[in-house]
Amino acid sequence: MSRPGGWWGRKSTPAKVETYTRWSFHSVCVSEMAAIGLPAFGQVGGRLALVLSLPVMAHAALGMAVVSRSLDWTRGRRPQPLRLLWTLGVLTSALAVAALVIAEHGPPGDDVDTAAGSTFGGVLCFGAGMITLGVRDRRHALAVVGGFGAGTCLVLLLLGAPVPTALGTAAIVLAGGGFLAFTAVFSVWLLNAVYALDEARETRARLAVAEERLRFGRDLHDVMGRNLAVIALKSELAVQLARRERPEAVEQMIEVQRIAQESQREVRDVVRGYREIDLEAELSGARGVLRAAGIDCEVSGETGGLPGEVQSALGWVVREATTNVLRHGDAKKCTVSVRMPEGRVVLTVQNDGAAAPSGSAGPSGGGGSGLAGLRERLSAVGGTLTAGGTGKGAFRLVAEVPLSAEAAWEVAS
Repeated sequence: MSRPGGWWGRKSTPAKVETYTRWSFHSVCVSEMAAIGLPAFGQVGGRLALVLSLPVMAHAALGMAVVSRSLDWTRGRRPQPLRLLWTLGVLTSALAVAALVIAEHGPPGDDVDTAAGSTFGGVLCFGAGMITLGVRDRRHALAVVGGFGAGTCLVLLLLGAPVPTALGTAAIVLAGGGFLAFTAVFSVWLLNAVYALDEARETRARLAVAEERLRFGRDLHDVMGRNLAVIALKSELAVQLARRERPEAVEQMIEVQRIAQESQREVRDVVRGYREIDLEAELSGARGVLRAAGIDCEVSGETGGLPGEVQSALGWVVREATTNVLRHGDAKKCTVSVRMPEGRVVLTVQNDGAAAPSGSAGPSGGGGSGLAGLRERLSAVGGTLTAGGTGKGAFRLVAEVPLSAEAAWEVAS
């Protein structure tokens, strides 16, 4: 059974921002019910309260649907909800006009006028703000807010309201609707920016892999290109000499054999250099990559004197752990330490903000294919790997490799 908050902890940072944005606007719609619909019962009561509050609640519910569909459209998951936007606009206008009619021709009393006025101004402000979520261009958002403000002024003037009253009410609608519209536009911009930054981080990781592949391909080409060209030329020469029954053909083929064997050796050196990892370089690279991603990274310990195969195995641990910190969870801090107790070397990588999957194994259990591969590399040098949560959203990975007596003496010296 997963611990409380696991659902939120398993979300990526962009998904958290999207969820927060979505429910923030849903709460705005709920506040419309609380601020306009429910007070009507305390102000007027009876059937008139139902006439005012039920349409407001329907207006808020439609606003929630517009919020969900508009944010999905913003992220490219659904088409633009034009029908919902038009429906919300028509309902907003109809409720505003109905509120004016109730204020003019409904039961007399200041409470009725207050309730009708709150409904009139409230649905216009909330309607304008929610509709702007479904438009992409800022000019269109300004047009929506300006249209509601101009429509308010025009309707009031047609109903015979004084010019100062019409202009003042329109200014209130412009201010309230403009504030919600600005909030909507800014929230959508922020959400898109967070997703863009996350995509940039993924792109940077893919480019790093591609750059390493290009480096390997370039090194392999440099080694093989020249040798293969020489082999082709000498083989062609040997064919020509053999056709002429010249004894030099044997010497040319011996030379071809020697170059081929030399090429094999050079390719093995290239592959070995590609596979072998320098631990100090990996620690420095991990610190730079994590800090570039906005994660505070602290590296401590010395690596001098460690055998090459131990450095290579622990270097792979650092590389895999760094990748996991970047891809999983929402880490703010990561610590990497290398300790050398008597006769062994211990590498510890710990980060916060780790997601806690349900049913996870203990510190030494389970793990994905990446951890399984690390265990295989460490087992080749007699090492072990443990990984798991430590509580409070922290995750710790510990690699331990025993050192031979000679290597331990060299490290100590």
